[in-house]
Amino acid sequence: MRRREFILATLSILILATSAAAQKQAPEKPKTVSQVLEFWVSETECLVLPAAEAMPESKYSFAPTEGEFHGVRTFAEQVKHLAAANYQLGAGALGDDPPAETKNESAPPSIQTKAEIMEYVKGSFACLHRAAAAINETNMNEPIAAKGGRTRLWLLMDAVAHSSNHYGQMVEYLRMNRIVPPASR
Repeated sequence: MRRREFILATLSILILATSAAAQKQAPEKPKTVSQVLEFWVSETECLVLPAAEAMPESKYSFAPTEGEFHGVRTFAEQVKHLAAANYQLGAGALGDDPPAETKNESAPPSIQTKAEIMEYVKGSFACLHRAAAAINETNMNEPIAAKGGRTRLWLLMDAVAHSSNHYGQMVEYLRMNRIVPPASR
């Protein structure tokens, strides 16, 4: 019985000491807008890239056909569209031009193979990371004339939301091909 009381007393002391030490730590410094954007770009990238990698190249031409799916994008077109939008929005936030032939949220026609598509989508996230790093509390709400007056913050938030939308469609295509999305494994 004494041994049990000793263990309980020791655990109580450790818990109280840990609690006291945690209370003495300085509060966490608020994150900057750049840090918050970087977090969300990274989180989205960590979903999209493994999903794009999970689909075999032989299935990149897959598009559902039954029901209300007539005319939808193939898996490859989903990924290329997502990447082209990332480039356009990220470059817009930086005041740069997206890669040549990236127009209207469409990738250059020369990008065809899975390897080329993967390189393109990785580059698009690198562009978003650069844009997130360049946004701060001073410039985040400055209107960009070339983007219809939208702000840098608006463009990056749009990129994350748009990528998330197409990630959801990629997940559906993976599941239609009996592939468990990496984030669900």
